Amino acid sequence: MSAIAPPRSSCLAAPDVYRMTVDEYENLATAGVLDDPRVELIDGLLVRKMTQKPPHTWAVETAHDRLGRLLPFGWFIREEKPVRITRFDEPEPDLSLVRGSRDDFRGRHPGPRDIGLLVEVADTSLDRDRGEKRAAYARGRIPAYWIINLVERQVEVYTKPHRGKYGSCQILKPGEEVSLVIDGAVAGRIPVADLLP
Repeated sequence: MSAIAPPRSSCLAAPDVYRMTVDEYENLATAGVLDDPRVELIDGLLVRKMTQKPPHTWAVETAHDRLGRLLPFGWFIREEKPVRITRFDEPEPDLSLVRGSRDDFRGRHPGPRDIGLLVEVADTSLDRDRGEKRAAYARGRIPAYWIINLVERQVEVYTKPHRGKYGSCQILKPGEEVSLVIDGAVAGRIPVADLLP
């Protein structure tokens, strides 16, 4: 009979952790040293992405479709692709609403000035999406961040980034609508129930 070892602490002392910049992260990927599609860079640390279950996949695809119908001219949607937020953050949000066209990003990832909205679908990733990812998006001054929260069956809308935090949070439940705001104008509304499996 084998003994189960106690879990190791995930909190390391500062001298034991190397904080990587986005440039270093991308250089490792270009050199083939870092070739793992299951990680993303959050606050300078390699973070394992969560496994997607069918409700998560459905919600991402459905949100993509609903948002795509409302997008104004000059915007497009990226799904699960990197965005370069700050010097230490290159997450891969479930959806990014990006200004311009795909051709504008042949040589770079979109940055904060290119992004109108980031969307995460949260089930097992809820704590991370409300924690590290929300903080990263606020640090990058992303104007709007939605969490399609499958656990509590709601959409959380974060806006007004200031000094690394969002100043406004709106919780919307089935029976309500979430407004897509691009460049300060409402592009359309989506029933919350339409975004939840």
